[in-house]
Amino acid sequence: MVGMGLPICRHPPDAARQPVLRTAQLASHPVTQMTMTRLKATLLALTLATALAPALPGRAQTTTGDATAPAADGLSLGAPSATVTSAPGGGLPTQDKAEVGQTYYVQNYDAWELRCRKTADGSDPCNLYQLLKDDTGNPVAEINVFPLPEGQQAVAGANVVAPLETLLTKSLGLAIDGTDPKIYPFAFCTRDGCVARVGLTAGEVDAMKKGAVAKVTIVPAAAPDKPVTLEVSLKGFTAGFDAVQASRVKN
Repeated sequence: MVGMGLPICRHPPDAARQPVLRTAQLASHPVTQMTMTRLKATLLALTLATALAPALPGRAQTTTGDATAPAADGLSLGAPSATVTSAPGGGLPTQDKAEVGQTYYVQNYDAWELRCRKTADGSDPCNLYQLLKDDTGNPVAEINVFPLPEGQQAVAGANVVAPLETLLTKSLGLAIDGTDPKIYPFAFCTRDGCVARVGLTAGEVDAMKKGAVAKVTIVPAAAPDKPVTLEVSLKGFTAGFDAVQASRVKN
């Protein structure tokens, strides 16, 4: 299973360490591919506390009414914001319509989406996905969580994708339901974002199942004195994680 060797990270060190950036390593992993195909935003080189982008490309939207009818020259006339909603699965296909190598949407578990990647042999790897937004509702980062094989200190892994404008030397902070945050280094970057690979112990997974919210903290390179904290809703995590584990056993 993917995620072997994920770091069980320590509490914040006295001095920030330089991250190890690997643009190719791990990029071929199924779960990593599922992560990297989602964050296609053009993020402004400003503080992440401001509006970064109106929406992520690939996040399909549905509208009602005639306001979105195209003008004669093919331009959209727009729609009242109240009529625009995110489609389930962010516009991803369902399993029966997905092609080999493509990520598909299965179902929602409250704040989480169960997503899988179609394989030729049917052993589709799955994970739980959540898009993380700032206080004004702008997409900023994303997280996916997946179980790991037994016999390791980490029983689950998580990929957290942050914008390219993140200050990597400050690493990523993760606090689960009010606990003291742990610090995780960024493992590598691609043109889509920078990834922190998180190893979760059994106790931390249990805390996520029992908790209400986790918090991810990243630091903008343009405003290092203004860290940005993003909430990760834990509503539905228990049922969702159990479903991912069940799909792993089935496959």
